[in-house]
Parts: sequence; C-alpha cells; structure tokens
Amino acid sequence: MTIKIGTRKSRLALAQTEMLIKTLKNRFPNVEIETVYISTTGDKTLDKPLTALGGKGVFIKELEMSLLSGETDVAVHSAKDLPTKIADGLEISAVLPRGSYGDVFVTRNDFEIKDGFVIGTGSLRRKLFAEKIYPNAKFKDIRGNVDTRLKKLLNGEYDALVLAKAGLERLDLCNGEDYTVTPFDTDEFLPAPCQGIVAIESRKNSEVSKMLAEISDKSTMLSFETERQVLHSLNADCSTPVGAISKVENDRITLSLSADCKKTVSGTDEISNRIKLAKRLVSEIE
Repeated sequence: MTIKIGTRKSRLALAQTEMLIKTLKNRFPNVEIETVYISTTGDKTLDKPLTALGGKGVFIKELEMSLLSGETDVAVHSAKDLPTKIADGLEISAVLPRGSYGDVFVTRNDFEIKDGFVIGTGSLRRKLFAEKIYPNAKFKDIRGNVDTRLKKLLNGEYDALVLAKAGLERLDLCNGEDYTVTPFDTDEFLPAPCQGIVAIESRKNSEVSKMLAEISDKSTMLSFETERQVLHSLNADCSTPVGAISKVENDRITLSLSADCKKTVSGTDEISNRIKLAKRLVSEIE
C-alpha cells in the first residue's frame, strides 16, 4: 500500500512530515510513502498579515483540496495553524506526541534592552503578552518561515523575535551561535491553543484514517480536543488573542485559558468532562 502525504515545503513542515513517516513506518513497516509538496496561499503571499489573507485557513486550503481530489491521502499540519472548521469530508485522524508548547524570546547575542527596541511577531496574542513584559518595546509584523525570521533578526531588521519553541527544536535551532533563545514562563505567557502539536488530516472513514488512528498519541489528542473546544466556544479566528494550555495527568485534565491576554482562568476535571471544562471556563471569561 502507498500513502501519499501532502506537506508544505518549509523546513519545519518537512521535519514534521518526517516525524509522521517514521511513526507510520514503525507501525506499518510494509507501507510505501510518497511525499507530495504543496504551496499554500500563506506560503506564497508574505507581504500581508494573515488577517488580510483570510486567517489561518490560508495554510491548509490547498492541502485540503488535494485530499478531497484524491491527489493525497494525508496532510500534515501544525495544529495551531488550523482554523476552527476544516473541510467537510475530512477529519483530524491523528496527532503526534506533543512537543514543547511554550513561546521563546530570541535575540542577537549583542542585544540590550532599550526604549523602542523592535520585536517581530505576527501574532496579536504574542504582542499583548510581550507588551506586559517589555512595555518599552515596539512591535513590527513579520511573516515567513523560521529560517527567514532568524535571518531578518540577524541582519538587524528586528531586535528580537517571539517564536514557538517546538519549531526551533524540530529544526535544531535552539542553540545558535549568533542568537540567544530564552523561554517565556507559560503561566504568564500562555501559548496558542494546540501549539507544539502536529495534526494529521485525512478523508473520513478511509482506510488510511483507520491506520492513522492506530498511531495517534492518546494524551496529546485529549489536549488537542480540549484546546480546540476553547477556540470553538470563543468562535475565535486568527485575530483573536487566545491563549490556552491543557495538561493530562492520570485521569484528570487541567486547562488554563485567556481570551484577551489579561484575565486567565484555570480549572481541573476528569478527562471524560474535558469538553464541558473548556466550555465552562470560556463562560467564566466572557
């Protein structure tokens, strides 16, 4: 059997695709893998903010079209980039074990905090949280893959960046010679819902979807479902500064969330009540 995996072309997307391939081959050693490289609207248009392009869906539309047409069987996504609704006939069939979920502050080694220093981020959530820590900073929108952003930092276009730690780790970029990576405290700087999770999409009820279910990480899927419910309950899009993180331990799940980067609410419940927990906490913060 051959499985055709659709992926974006960035180094991070390819690294995450390789993670899936290794997991699949480990469970199904006889399966053949074909990688299909797809450019999305979000990859092609880098001179506009995501809100101007239509939100998070710009990173998955073409991948979903390839699934629906049968060109591919599987699509690999950074889960935090998924819009609240995916295309009819498709599903998230699996998630890989969650990586680091926090954000990091990346600066050149010669960086010194001074009034008006420029932080690069395209995320309103990151901007609002970073403003609390660095009230004397200025913020400038940035687009592009991780390598492009680091290059812009090092050539002086920005003094600092806010990036996802998981992406740097998957590219082995946490220990650069010319820059310093400092993790934020996730209690003060809530990550995006589902940050650090690789989500695998396929056609519903397909043979491939059943195979994917066998490799899905159960604990990560519980967090994925819970944090996605936060987005659904808030009817959030890429312009909504939502932060959320859940942690599964034994038979319980703890969830913390913020809808405005000001007030944070937290709660714990049994895993079976995870969706109710997300809805309850959203009702408390609205």
